[in-house]
Amino acid sequence: MTPPAPQRAYPVARSEGDSDPRFTFGLVSNVAKVLQAHGYPPLVVGADLLELHIALFHFLYGKEGGK
Repeated sequence: MTPPAPQRAYPVARSEGDSDPRFTFGLVSNVAKVLQAHGYPPLVVGADLLELHIALFHFLYGKEGGK
């Protein structure tokens, strides 16, 4: 018998309010640096950084923003 798959940890629920103090520009910037360290091209400030910000937000909080 196969054991059940573990529950997903993400998306996480955000607390009441519109912001999460953990979700900062520094977090997005660090993810960009990790991608570059793994051989991906550097992000272009502006469009690329905005797209990474949105993708990371959706991963962390879901498409509905974790509300």
